[in-house]
Amino acid sequence: MSFLAPYASNEPARAEVDALPGATVLEFGANWCGICQAAEPVIADALAAHAGGAPLRHLRLEDGRGRPLGRSFGVKLWPTLVVLQDGREVARVVRPRQPADVALALAQLR
Repeated sequence: MSFLAPYASNEPARAEVDALPGATVLEFGANWCGICQAAEPVIADALAAHAGGAPLRHLRLEDGRGRPLGRSFGVKLWPTLVVLQDGREVARVVRPRQPADVALALAQLR
C-alpha cells in the first residue's frame, strides 16, 4: 500500500483544467480531514492498480472556502475525485470506501 503526497494549496484555474489533454484525476480534499486520510490508501491502491493502463495525471488539490476550482465542479464532500478525459468530466467518486469504487470511475477513461 502506497501513500500519496499532501493536498496542494495552489490550484490551477478552471480554464487550465479544461484544457488538460489526456486522462486526469482531480482529487479534492484537505490534509487535516479524517475522512480524506482514511480514504488515502484506498485511492492509492486503485491508482497503483491502474498504473498499467493509459497514462494518468493525478492532482491532489486542497479544497475549502474560497477555493474556486472545487466550487466550479460542485464539490461538497471530501474526498471527491473528478475523472477527466481531455478536460471533460467522465466520472466522479465521492468518499470512496474500496479501490473498486475508484477503479469503476477510471474504467470510463479511454
